[in-house]
Amino acid sequence: MSYRNKTYIAFASEDIRSYRLMEAWRDNDKIDFNFYDAHDLFEARDTSKPETIKRNLRERLKNAKQVILLGSSYGKKKGGDGISFLAHEIEVIKEFDLPVIVANLDGDRNIDENFIPKPLLDANYYTMSVSFQMKIIKFALDNYVGFYPSKKGQGPHYYQSAFYTNLGL
Repeated sequence: MSYRNKTYIAFASEDIRSYRLMEAWRDNDKIDFNFYDAHDLFEARDTSKPETIKRNLRERLKNAKQVILLGSSYGKKKGGDGISFLAHEIEVIKEFDLPVIVANLDGDRNIDENFIPKPLLDANYYTMSVSFQMKIIKFALDNYVGFYPSKKGQGPHYYQSAFYTNLGL
C-alpha cells in the first residue's frame, strides 16, 4: 500500500501549489489518500548552500521507495537543465533506480513527453503517467510500483481509460 512506503514528490518550484494540494489530501481525515512523505526528512532551509541542499535531497531520495513527479512544462525544463535542484533529483532518482509516477498537472491521462524530463526519456526509463487526480495517483502508488522491477527500460507508460472508469473518474 502506498502509505507504507516513503514517497518522494519531485517538482519544479513553480508547481509548489500542486504539492501543497497533495499534502492537503493526505492531511484530510475524510479523504482516503495517504503517503509517507520523504520531504519530511532532512529539512533544508532556503538559506542553505547548494551543496548542502543537494546532499539533503540525496538523503531524502535514499530513504524513498517511490517518486511522484509533478508533470509540467516547468518540470520538464528544470528536470533536464543539468543545473537546477530538480535536475539533481532526476539524476539521483535514476541512480537509485526508483519507480516514478508522472502526475500530469494539466489533467492529461496519457504520456505527455512535454512533461517528462529529457534524462528520463533518453534513458527509456519506465515511468507511469497519470492525471493529477487523487484516486489514480493512489492507484498507481499501490499498483505500478510492484511492476516496476520487471518493466525497467520499457519507457513511459500510462493506464488505459478503463482504469479511470473503474475508479469513477
